[in-house]
Amino acid sequence: MLLVLIIVHITVCLALIFIVLLQQGKGADMGAAFGGSSQTVFGSRGATSFLHKVTVASAVIFMVTSLTLAFIYGRGRTKSIMESVKDTPAPITQPLTPPAESGGQSATPPTETGGQSATPPAETGGQSE
Repeated sequence: MLLVLIIVHITVCLALIFIVLLQQGKGADMGAAFGGSSQTVFGSRGATSFLHKVTVASAVIFMVTSLTLAFIYGRGRTKSIMESVKDTPAPITQPLTPPAESGGQSATPPTETGGQSATPPAETGGQSE
């Protein structure tokens, strides 16, 4: 079914190109460009030719096959490309600490104990020296 639709589409496309190239333009006369036959250029054209009717029919068929093919190929993919990716949690990283400020100052604020650290020394299991 799909192959037949593609073949019809390509055939109608080529036929439409050849039919349009075979037609004679509206202002084909040189006198029409300078106003010599202004009634035929802007007035009624009379009966439509066979080539005009074939052009309209092939244009309609071309549009219908184009829309049908677009609809068929548009809903063809129902699977996601992300289905093959495994769900692995992202590694947890520690936040970066800001760099120490320059200018002779230390990164830790001074304490009230005269420059010593405010944190008590680590205990060594209850033994004292």
